[in-house]
Amino acid sequence: MKLAEFYGGIEINREEKIVYARLISPHRVLSTCRSSTGGLHDDLLYIFNHQSCEPKGDHMNTRMHKVIDRPDEYKKDVSDRYNLPSQKCATLGTAANMNNAAICHERFCDLEVVTVCTGGVEGNAGRAGDPASYYESQKDNEDSENGQRSISIVGTINAMIFINRELTPGAMVTAVITATEAKTAALQELEVPSRYSDELATGTGTDQIAVASKLGGEAISYAGKHSKVGELIGRTMHDAVKRTLALQNSLTPAGQCSSFSHLERLGTSEKELCQKIGEFLCKDDADVLEMNFSNIVKDPLTVAAVAALMHLRDKFLWGILPDSCIPEVLAAYGAQISAAVSGKSNRSHAYMQMLSASDMSLEKHAFLGFVCKALALGFKEKWSYPESQA
Repeated sequence: MKLAEFYGGIEINREEKIVYARLISPHRVLSTCRSSTGGLHDDLLYIFNHQSCEPKGDHMNTRMHKVIDRPDEYKKDVSDRYNLPSQKCATLGTAANMNNAAICHERFCDLEVVTVCTGGVEGNAGRAGDPASYYESQKDNEDSENGQRSISIVGTINAMIFINRELTPGAMVTAVITATEAKTAALQELEVPSRYSDELATGTGTDQIAVASKLGGEAISYAGKHSKVGELIGRTMHDAVKRTLALQNSLTPAGQCSSFSHLERLGTSEKELCQKIGEFLCKDDADVLEMNFSNIVKDPLTVAAVAALMHLRDKFLWGILPDSCIPEVLAAYGAQISAAVSGKSNRSHAYMQMLSASDMSLEKHAFLGFVCKALALGFKEKWSYPESQA
């Protein structure tokens, strides 16, 4: 089914498990396609994004081995299925649902940019520099003692970007940089956690991209953030990432208004978080907390206080704040969490005094314990009143 046509140069179609662009007019294409049509080409006719497997429990089957180890064979299989010319196609593979694809279109004067994006971040989100496992040794099919030849694709952000003006080869590379930064900005706004460290994610481990610029006329030589084409690439990529993640993972700004969303990267689940807070409460209070956990952790003032303390932890880990200030900062901002939960801002100083005797460590398990103690301290007093106010 034809979804859209833009600037008389591309036609976006969707069939079953594939979204593909037909290049009506000649385009220069730069892609991460692993097959022989990857890299830079001026003679391609199609770019397609294909759902290769289910997001969970299906990523190690033969289809995915073809995507990674036999990309030309995979491309031919998919192309033949949809009657596309294999040698004229650049391919992207994913586990994301093609019905959740987002299309964003921006204009400035005679310039147009279109981004088509699919994405999922629940299983494979990571931060550049996280520990990795995939290693391609110099000898074929030889495992390295320091790595292994396996890739998890249970989360992938794939983007196809189309520009109605020709870009020089160098500008094509700059366009990829700009799009990547836009993707990372979207993930930061959504507080997406890395699945391989306790940091925020900058992408997923298997992100793919294809940029296509229409050939003809004077070529644009720069596509960075200072250029209008870079601005349009950034805006369409940013918005497309957020829209597709809302569809694929129900990941939205409003949905991320949760203390758990900020604490998840410390290696906890909602159930574990509730249990850890309950350890600082009597049984009756712990039972009430469990029944009302969602409301407690989604309270906006509490989310703000937890988010602030998590960001301050990052500031210490990044070396922006000196370690010598850890005790004062954690006690003061932990008290803000307690006050937000209890609703008693006048008790902030008392909460700070009580929390100051806690373990003041940035190590993720100890830090999570401190936050849970601060949450519990506030919950203990949420429904207690001095006799003068009773």
